[in-house]
Amino acid sequence: MSSPDTDGQAEISLASEPWRYQWPSDGVRVGYRSYSSRRSLLLAIALFFVTLFTSLIAGAHFAAAYAHNQSASFDAFVQMFRIAYRHPAALLAGFPFALTLLTILLAHELGHYYACRHHHIRSTYPFFIPGPTLIGTFGAFILIRSPIRSARALFDVGASGPFVGFIVALPALIYGVLHAKIIPSFTSDSSSDVVFGTPLILHLVSATVHPNANVGDLLLHPVGRAAWVGLFATALNLLPVGQLDGGHIVRSVSPRAHRIISLLLPIALVPLAIWQWPGWYFWAALLLGLRFFRAAPIYDPTPLDPNRRFGAAIALIVFILCFMPKPL
Repeated sequence: MSSPDTDGQAEISLASEPWRYQWPSDGVRVGYRSYSSRRSLLLAIALFFVTLFTSLIAGAHFAAAYAHNQSASFDAFVQMFRIAYRHPAALLAGFPFALTLLTILLAHELGHYYACRHHHIRSTYPFFIPGPTLIGTFGAFILIRSPIRSARALFDVGASGPFVGFIVALPALIYGVLHAKIIPSFTSDSSSDVVFGTPLILHLVSATVHPNANVGDLLLHPVGRAAWVGLFATALNLLPVGQLDGGHIVRSVSPRAHRIISLLLPIALVPLAIWQWPGWYFWAALLLGLRFFRAAPIYDPTPLDPNRRFGAAIALIVFILCFMPKPL
């Protein structure tokens, strides 16, 4: 048995597999494997490559639209599947979008993963979700297999993903705006199938890079569009409800505030769904459904230290910078 580590836990080796031991509040000694199985790793790798393929199709569509000064089109996206089947080399144009997007999503999930490892919380590897959507994926996730036993660990696990994802997405957004095409009345063109919303961070970057251009007239480079997707995913994850990242952060600061916000926010999304984007109906229903999942108790309610409280304020700022009332 090795000497106890800094968290008061000990590590031993049984049958060549490391196990970590904890002493919960009930005094029962609990052991679990500190890493996921090889089968889980193989599944994660397989899902990554399938998602890479679907993202390449989406990226090739964005690249073609960018080259022809056009907005995204559902018809053109469907046709890209046929082109990919007949001319697979056409997918090479999708690499800038696909690699940027998957890097942002992977960075987000690895932030969670390594925060779990730091606090000896058992979790899976990041799993990507492929999908024939306009962006080529439904996102990525990890599964947490053991309780998060302290408020500080809860904050670290919740905040690490959005912070790392935002840091990776920001330079990609700047690149996308630097190489954006300025097309007057681009978003007001009635022939546009899809008009993407503009988060506050895009307004700020656009005002810095193209001070004389209307942000609505920018046709982002595919790398910038991938950053847009990553920022939108960050905003959704930072919604301060239930088991979402934002919910973990709020609960680590104040469990009472977490309960109140988890009840009120889904209701507040309904007006947004009526007046801005119908997709908020889905999110309102999803967030209400999360209330039926019981959260594991926090055995160590020690309040957050000043640095983590400052981090909670930074998380709120990141959410404001990324949130869009009308994303599409």
